[in-house]
Amino acid sequence: MSKEKKDEKKEGKKLSEKLTFSFKHIGRENPEHFKKADKFCEGYKDFLDHAKTERECVSEALRIAKEAGYTEFDPEAEYYPGRRAYYNNRGKALILVNYGEKPLTEGVRFNIAHLDSPRLDLKPFPLYEQDELALFKTHYYGGIKKYQWGTTPLAMHGTVILADGTRVDISIGEKDGEPKFVISDLLIHLAGKQQERPLKEGLRGEELNIIVGSIPYMEEEDLKEPMKLMVLKLLNDRYGMTEEDFLRAEIEFVPAQKAVDIGMDRSMIGAYGQDDRVCVYTALMAAVETEKPEFTTVTVFTDKEEIGSDGNTGMASRMLDHFMEDLCEKSGAKLREVYKHSLCLSSDVNAAYDPTFADVFEKHNASFLNHGPVLTKYTGSRGKSSSNDASAETMARFIRFMEDDGVIWQAGELGKVDEGGGGTIAMFMGNRDVDTVDLGVAVLSMHAPFEVTAKLDVYYTYKAYKAFYK
Repeated sequence: MSKEKKDEKKEGKKLSEKLTFSFKHIGRENPEHFKKADKFCEGYKDFLDHAKTERECVSEALRIAKEAGYTEFDPEAEYYPGRRAYYNNRGKALILVNYGEKPLTEGVRFNIAHLDSPRLDLKPFPLYEQDELALFKTHYYGGIKKYQWGTTPLAMHGTVILADGTRVDISIGEKDGEPKFVISDLLIHLAGKQQERPLKEGLRGEELNIIVGSIPYMEEEDLKEPMKLMVLKLLNDRYGMTEEDFLRAEIEFVPAQKAVDIGMDRSMIGAYGQDDRVCVYTALMAAVETEKPEFTTVTVFTDKEEIGSDGNTGMASRMLDHFMEDLCEKSGAKLREVYKHSLCLSSDVNAAYDPTFADVFEKHNASFLNHGPVLTKYTGSRGKSSSNDASAETMARFIRFMEDDGVIWQAGELGKVDEGGGGTIAMFMGNRDVDTVDLGVAVLSMHAPFEVTAKLDVYYTYKAYKAFYK
């Protein structure tokens, strides 16, 4: 090859390095950070094991926040930099505020993640007996593949208000030695007709019946439903419940599996509920470790995202507006001005590229494990319906936050354009006149009873949130 040709090749390589861009793999760029990520994720796994429902998630987050010096929000209290406060909305949503140096009129830094995850709720009148088995009728919550929940060991969690007004919290199936629950499925030898069903009907909604007992109450003969009565007796002995109390209850069934390491290299975490509790935990730890931010930070853990964010603990409600009105009133700021000058992270997960099902991803715009938090310009379905669609200016600001702090990150979409899609709370904050973008962890098997994330991604998402708060 002539000298001129060699020089041309060198120039082309230089030009390529200058003009092209690719996302980095954290393990290749910063392999020494895996030990830090592994240590950070031990706390995360423990959080997941203690936060299987939205109520438990609020309770555990509040415990951590109180230990870090957060006190209950008082609208009449004095505003000063460094003060920390929390607002607990009905035990199902939580707001943490870190007062900053700058006045509220210059905006705040919102970071919002959702506490709820797909699950099985009990119907209002759930317990029945059929052919010598006692069962619970369920109504699934959020988007699930129903067949995945059959033959999966389940735990029972919930809150019951007894007739006398006493509140009782239920948890059965999480501790060693406690019974588990299960939804049965057909044996392969008799499943010929079932296997002809479409996959989405492998198990139908009305077939998600949980087995809860098979021994009759034998104190008297000729009882109409002795298996059902035995279950009621056990619930009454332990919790003081009667059948009517199911009508005053919120009872959920979730996978009984604990969070575990995945892979020979222990580089990943497998657990239920990582969508979106991975963002809850990383945002929580970033908030408690932020001492005196420049801008006031408002960290919101919201409910009901998986079913559209409606209800008085979801982001479609006035929950945040009412809190912010109280926050603004003491400092003399106008809420609309605060919103206009604020920035918001909608901290929610994205779908990690799965080579086994590569055909549903557009690889150039997919997110990958170990490439850091995923910046998602828009979510929604097909033609960007139900999407926030962050502006160029907003994208530039958030990219600068991360790159100035050495955070490795990536961008991605939720699969091919016409494959489906999904929404987040970003649109609700955009509708409030707040510049908003999605940023969260890439997840394999999202919405399954057992989801997978990469430890490096979890750790770098925490680093990204700290950079945003700083």
